[in-house]
Amino acid sequence: MLAVPFGLYDAFTDNAFGGSQAGVVSDAAWIDSNTRLKIARELGFPATCFVTDHNDHSITARFQSTEKEYSMCGHGTICLMTRMIEMGILDWQGRDRIEAQLRINSSISPVEIFKREDGRALVMLDINPPSFHNSRLDTELLAKLLSIRSDDFDNSLPIESAHGDFIHLIVPVNGLHVMGRIEPDFPNLKKFCFDNAIETVAVFCKEVKQSGYNIHVRDFCPAVGVAESAAAGTTNAALTSYLIRHNLMRKDAGEQLIILAEQGLEINRPSSIRSVVSMNAGMIERLQVGGVATKVFDGKLYLPASKHDKIT
Repeated sequence: MLAVPFGLYDAFTDNAFGGSQAGVVSDAAWIDSNTRLKIARELGFPATCFVTDHNDHSITARFQSTEKEYSMCGHGTICLMTRMIEMGILDWQGRDRIEAQLRINSSISPVEIFKREDGRALVMLDINPPSFHNSRLDTELLAKLLSIRSDDFDNSLPIESAHGDFIHLIVPVNGLHVMGRIEPDFPNLKKFCFDNAIETVAVFCKEVKQSGYNIHVRDFCPAVGVAESAAAGTTNAALTSYLIRHNLMRKDAGEQLIILAEQGLEINRPSSIRSVVSMNAGMIERLQVGGVATKVFDGKLYLPASKHDKIT
C-alpha cells in the first residue's frame, strides 16, 4: 500500500463543521480516473481534489464527486488553495497577496489569495459569467418536488437556467418562510434535473437571517451526487450574475460590487460566500467568488501501490 498525503477542509467557513467539505489528495498524478471515482465514493464528500502537478504559482488538479468529474469546483478550489499554502507549495514570501493559476484539463483560471489580518487565507477564484436561458419547464411540478406551492415563487423575477461550469436552475422564492418549508423529493428531483438538463437547483430569496448579507441560498444537487450543497462557489457566481442581470444589484463602471450570500443554515452547516464583481459599460468585466477554508483533518490515504494490488 502507498500512503498519500490527504487533508479534509470545510469551505466558506471560519469554523469546523460548517461550509462544504472537500478532501485534497496530494501527489495524485499517478491515480487513474477509475480510482479517483472510487476514492471519492469511499470518502463521500461533495468534492475530492486530486493534485496532479504544481509549482510555486500554478496548481494542476482534478475535481471528483461521487457521481462525476467536475470541470470546475468553487468550494473545492477554496480548500485546495488553502491546502497548498499550508503545505508550503504556495508561499506568502513576506507578501499579503498571492497570484496563482488553477489548471484543470485545458482550462486555466486565475486565483487571488489574500492574507487576512488573522493570517488566514481568503481565496478568490475567477469564474466566467454564465449565459442565461428562459426555462420552459413545469413549474407546478417543480413546486411539488420542493414541497412548496407555485405561488411561493417570486413572480417578479423569472426562473432561468444559467449555463457556465455547471447548469444551474435559478429559482427565486418569496422569503425565508418559503425556504424553511422546502423539503425536496430528491429521487424525483434528480429525475427532473436529468429530464431538463439541469445540474443544480439554486433557490434563493432576498430576505436574509444575518445582517450584512444580500441573499439567502439553498442549492439542491442530486444530479451531481449531492443532495443539498452547504456552500457552492459556481452556484453563487451564477446567482450574482442573475442579480446583476435583473438590476437587483448595481454599481457604476470602475467600482467593485460585493455580494455576500448565506447558505447551509437549514442543514446546520452555515456558510459565507463572497462574490466580487467589476463592471464595465453595464457588463460584468470580472467575476470572482471565494471565502475561507478550515482544516478539520490531516493525514494519509492508503492506496494500492502497483498494478498487482489494484482496487476492485
